[in-house]
Amino acid sequence: WLNGQLHLVGDPPGTNDWACYDVETGEMCPNGRFSFPDRERYRWYVSFPPFPAAVMLPAVAALGVDLPDRLFWAWVAGLGPMLLFVLLRRFRETGRSGRTRREDLVLTALFAFGSVFYFVAVQGTVWFAAHVVAVPLIVLYLLWGTDVRRPVLAGIALGCCFLTRPTTALLAIYFGVEALRAARAADAPPIDAAALWPTRLRQWLAGVVWKDALRSVALFSAPILVVGAIAMWHNAARFDDPFEWGHTYLQIRWRGRIETWGLFNYHYLGRNLGIFGASLPWLSGEAPYVTISRHGLALWVTTPGLLLALWPKRTSATMVALWMALIPVALLNLTYQNSGWVQFGYRFGLDYLPLLFALLALGRRRFGPGFALLLIWSVAVNAFGAFTFDRAWQYYDRDPTQQVYFQPD
Repeated sequence: WLNGQLHLVGDPPGTNDWACYDVETGEMCPNGRFSFPDRERYRWYVSFPPFPAAVMLPAVAALGVDLPDRLFWAWVAGLGPMLLFVLLRRFRETGRSGRTRREDLVLTALFAFGSVFYFVAVQGTVWFAAHVVAVPLIVLYLLWGTDVRRPVLAGIALGCCFLTRPTTALLAIYFGVEALRAARAADAPPIDAAALWPTRLRQWLAGVVWKDALRSVALFSAPILVVGAIAMWHNAARFDDPFEWGHTYLQIRWRGRIETWGLFNYHYLGRNLGIFGASLPWLSGEAPYVTISRHGLALWVTTPGLLLALWPKRTSATMVALWMALIPVALLNLTYQNSGWVQFGYRFGLDYLPLLFALLALGRRRFGPGFALLLIWSVAVNAFGAFTFDRAWQYYDRDPTQQVYFQPD
């Protein structure tokens, strides 16, 4: 961008998920090659969504391409926990959570140092930078979208998040439910608690003032449509197709499976579910005694306290809205062609992890000694990941094929 063009200058630095486009044929470049003499015909592009680059652009313009990547993103990463604390405080001040300030700080510390956010925050590089940018955007979206406080700002936050982690677009469901809830008339008839849920839903919807709800949704949608138009222009300018991000043209060894099954497919669900829910550390009697799969550890292994979100002490309309947004995003990630490879823990969980922490706060389950032990475990495990990932490879499996999911016999 700073050079006045959308493709890379020269060949890509390394072989890490670059897209190569043949401008003459409009097709992908010959697979398995990372250098072409005709650089005007075979152009290299960054296939990842562009908003993190926009965040980084001013710093690069000022300091050049020698900007310390890891340090920059570590500074930006501080926004995520900070804004999460603001969100939890908002829930407390509106009477939703019933948590104390100390409990909010505990949850914030758990997110910062006891979740996969910790190892992601100190990595730099394009895979992890996207999560560092997406997390504060998700929290801002929740902060502005709850009670439909700032629909335009909520739309801007989610639109930018879409240009960072596209699967987060489904989080829009949260705003839709909140818009309906906020638009219910004060004198709406009561809901029959003894009725079946379809009846209760019809009664609930009958109390909605649809004009108010549609107005909020329109204000929320306007900036998202603008962001979407910018994304379509950017895609069309690069690949002559407004709906092509560049993943079709990736120069990666598993391009064949993408051509066969696509980027998202039920075909990937079983493998990803296994990694999401059952990937454990590999133990051995020989040094270094612990090995981590390149697919990473299961989400509950890195942050077991999240399991409390499944057993809340009470349920509220805001919690229902959070679950309605969270589950589709999680399922979409579980049907993606990639498990998150290469990682310490299941990093795709960051697309909805702020919602899980909000649910922990709203569920009012007591944080007793057991939770304290889980917190200590989480911080220790994720500190190990933050200090060793991409720094001490002796602790990580070296299989390059993506075919080794669990410890071999």
